[in-house]
Amino acid sequence: MSDSNAWRFVKKRTAADGAVYVSADGTRYRRTGGAELQAEAAFQRRVADLDYPVPRVLEEGVTDDGHFYVVEESLGDQTLHDRAVASLDGGRDLPDDVADTAAQVAARLLRAQAVHCVEPTPGALRQWLDRAGFTQNVFQENPDLDNTRTRAALEDALDRLATVPLVHGHLDYGLPNVMPAGVIDWQHHGLVPLGYDVLPALEIIAFKGGTKGYTASPDQRHRYLTVLDDAARNATGQPISQHLGAYLLVKALFFLALMRPIDPSRTDKHLKWQYRRHLFTKGLEQYEHTGTIDTALFPGLEEFAAGHRAGDHP
Repeated sequence: MSDSNAWRFVKKRTAADGAVYVSADGTRYRRTGGAELQAEAAFQRRVADLDYPVPRVLEEGVTDDGHFYVVEESLGDQTLHDRAVASLDGGRDLPDDVADTAAQVAARLLRAQAVHCVEPTPGALRQWLDRAGFTQNVFQENPDLDNTRTRAALEDALDRLATVPLVHGHLDYGLPNVMPAGVIDWQHHGLVPLGYDVLPALEIIAFKGGTKGYTASPDQRHRYLTVLDDAARNATGQPISQHLGAYLLVKALFFLALMRPIDPSRTDKHLKWQYRRHLFTKGLEQYEHTGTIDTALFPGLEEFAAGHRAGDHP
């Protein structure tokens, strides 16, 4: 492995056994891991050839201690999430330049995905729903939500998405994984309906309940979706934002997954679990009535906590 002494440790990898290092000149990153990282690197090579905005894989191999490693080009040292947090000056408004950069990167990814659609196999869309929404885990932890009403809404979402082409997707897309030059961290890649990655990116900020430190304004969210609709029209002849409601219903499941605390004494975790349950229920109600979900109507975590203490929420 070249330049083995020139790497500076950055962090442990949270979703895999391994770590991240940066080269002395900041132009390359080296990640270590196992079979998942090897699969991720192979996927990155493949979609880079499809003009996806991903880091180019420069080198890969096995370390002396048996870990797989991959060296890839740096797309920068600051994600759009980090840039947004660093730009806050006493307020919580997402900087316009960050929102507009997010739209441009998302449009690049959307165009590449639209050009390289994947022939669907029977059940592929339902497999996406179960994987993207962690439905098995959500219903195990929240058996009361596994009911006719929830199932009917999810079936409606699948029906609405039945004609949407499937593409190679990120599955964990958001500002923490977006650089001005492209998109990083493709470890959860898989087939997704076109637009699922990019459309909800500013909306899902609301699921953090204000703990991300910033919020996207209605105007920013509108401009973002307009850019993506323009990109979709140019690539497919059709806008894409009409699917946002179905995607946010799945995201509401995703953000509820793995949230139920095991330790009953962890009241903080119990509160967050109840908060995400509340957001799912609120989103479900909106979807049933309008076919979409307006995350601007979601309460913040502090507001929910105050109501929780007052007995307004379960």
